[in-house]
Amino acid sequence: MFKKFTISDFIMLLSAFLSLIFSEYLWFTGEKEAGIFIGLWVPSILGFAILLKLINNQK
Repeated sequence: MFKKFTISDFIMLLSAFLSLIFSEYLWFTGEKEAGIFIGLWVPSILGFAILLKLINNQK
């Protein structure tokens, strides 16, 4: 499964994971609104990664 991953796939997954971790950090340190805001980036990043993957598969 990981043999088909490109560097851009790893970067997108890493950025989604890091934003999830950062949002949880903000949430538990009392910055609840900022944590929710950053947490909403995760599905957007993953959706963008899927879009890029679909565009590359059409070529």
